Amino acid sequence: MSAIAIEPSSEFAGILKPQETYAVPERQDVGNRINGWFDQLMIQCGWGLSPAVVLALCLCTGVLAGGLAFVIQENLLTTSLAAFLGALAPIVAMVVTRSRRQSRMMSQMPGMLDELARAAKTGRSLEHCLYQVAEDTPLPLGGELQLCTRRLALGMPLDASLAEFSNRTGLVSASVFVTALIVHRQTGGDLVKVLERLALTIRDRIQFQGRLRAATAASRATALLMVVLPPAILAFFAFRDPSYLENLMNSAWGRIVTAMAFVLEFLGAIWVMAVLRSSQRM
Repeated sequence: MSAIAIEPSSEFAGILKPQETYAVPERQDVGNRINGWFDQLMIQCGWGLSPAVVLALCLCTGVLAGGLAFVIQENLLTTSLAAFLGALAPIVAMVVTRSRRQSRMMSQMPGMLDELARAAKTGRSLEHCLYQVAEDTPLPLGGELQLCTRRLALGMPLDASLAEFSNRTGLVSASVFVTALIVHRQTGGDLVKVLERLALTIRDRIQFQGRLRAATAASRATALLMVVLPPAILAFFAFRDPSYLENLMNSAWGRIVTAMAFVLEFLGAIWVMAVLRSSQRM
């Protein structure tokens, strides 16, 4: 049975549900940037959960880990440390899920572009080509394309729906793809050649990223070890000896040094993650 394409209709565009976000577009302070990063993480990880649900999940895992530590050791400092690590567990899981999801979508991009170029050779409109390719592309990239085509069917403009596709994937290659389609939409040109060259460029980019990861594997592993090892050692001694943190916090010198260590560890982790993120941007 052949699928029936729904013609775009502008009167249905108003029923699209707005996304729940915490960031404010007009503000540029540090807190708003963190909220923006959190909003993008919610969209790009593919869990389909709202930010409020994820924060509630962080609260539940934090209470669960802290309660378990309190039952085992009955120590407030150890309980606080366990609650903090438990609250971070969903965020870490979402970061890992987003990275793996983006890697899968990146590997699917060249095949999707080749299929879109073949569909464009038939002389169909760009919207109909997107409908066809979205149905044939496997998940997770196919799911994002299908969401884009559903928005088109509800009357959203092509530029806006493609911008949403680029934002939801978080890939540089997807941004280049969207820009190429928007420019073609406005100025015209040979869309087939543009798509074929873009597919070839993305394949070369994937090969380069593979060689780069292989060449920097030891450096990236060392950087991650430097970030993970200090909290792991602290957690080991805290759970091994419940009085370890109490003895450390009894003196003013111990409190000052511990606070400085936490601050420097936090800043170093952000810096290392930013460097790794920029070097692996796809």
